[in-house]
Amino acid sequence: MSKIAMKTPLVEMDGDEMTRIVWQQIKDILLLPYIDLKTEYYDLGLEYRNETNDQVTIDSANATKKYGVAVKCATITPNAARMTEYNLKEMWKSPNATIRAILDGTVFRTPIIVKGIPPYVQKWKKPISIARHAYGDIYKSTELRVPGGSKAEIVVTAPDGTETRALIHDFKTDGIVQGMHNIDKSIEGFARSCFDYALDTGMDLWFSSKDTISKTYDHRFKDIFADIFENEYKERFEKAGIEYFYTLIDDAVARVIRSEGGFIWACKNYDGDVMSDMVSNAYGSLAMMTSVLVSPDGIYEYEAAHGTVQRHYYDYLKGVPARINPVATIFAWTGALKKRGELDDIPELSAFAEKLEKACIDTIESGVMTKDLCIISELENKTQVDTEGFLKAIASRL
Repeated sequence: MSKIAMKTPLVEMDGDEMTRIVWQQIKDILLLPYIDLKTEYYDLGLEYRNETNDQVTIDSANATKKYGVAVKCATITPNAARMTEYNLKEMWKSPNATIRAILDGTVFRTPIIVKGIPPYVQKWKKPISIARHAYGDIYKSTELRVPGGSKAEIVVTAPDGTETRALIHDFKTDGIVQGMHNIDKSIEGFARSCFDYALDTGMDLWFSSKDTISKTYDHRFKDIFADIFENEYKERFEKAGIEYFYTLIDDAVARVIRSEGGFIWACKNYDGDVMSDMVSNAYGSLAMMTSVLVSPDGIYEYEAAHGTVQRHYYDYLKGVPARINPVATIFAWTGALKKRGELDDIPELSAFAEKLEKACIDTIESGVMTKDLCIISELENKTQVDTEGFLKAIASRL
């Protein structure tokens, strides 16, 4: 059969370690036989980021702004050990944080539910979507070690040159200090993205933070959400029969555990990072979660929510076949292809992506799956396969 043609390229952001290997396998086995794949390629592997002083990450984000849709492989955010391992010039920042700072917006993460894999929280019957703010906070923070005897202050210099100062701490002993920020425009975009997504999906929206402790920073998030909801979305929510409410994050955690699911939980940047991992693992596996960054300008970046699977990569280098679950990475590709098909009016491209997702789920529900799912699946007849075997099983149904 003839391959499905594309009009506009996807921005393809390659990654690191085991996910980089599987990235190519997915393309070779599931995509290239069926699609005349058109991408603008950026190598976000740590070696090339180091070689380009991380300029390649900035270039990939700007390309995403140009073309509107990107698909990203998992990447390494280096720590001290990685500095030595990869002989880095410096400890480069998280590529995701860099990309999100340029694109802004909200990351929506939703578990992929399949029969035979019950959630660890028995009451959960429906997916819980995490809406994670994608700008600022600790991901754009400045940090310093502080010697004893020092005084740390926040200094804000107004446009007219006047200064406002606030004491952080008078250090009697050695310590650490961190400064972080956010901006109203980004918080407003976050709020509108969440409200729009709730209306699109017909799901209730919860937003949580810690405004009782953070009476200025977190309270600003709460106020912006409330103002935008009251002035722009309240009547539309009532007409749609869905609800928005704010609660403290401690209360939200208790409510989530007692719920049946089926709602969107909006969180600040770090809260969303942690809670999306908690939710995905509670549903079964971090490899069974979709993740898409949606910017206020209508730009989409799809990725897997998990890391580069370092331990399996070291085994792979010793000759052990890849054994990781590729579902989240497959769904990153299908999400990007569906959106590209939608934006470019190529229904056959979107239909292909939907069929690939169905083939993926049908394969698992037939009993063929990777080890992480095999351990938790309640299906009676299960066959454990390595990554390539799983991809080929999907291809046979596709």
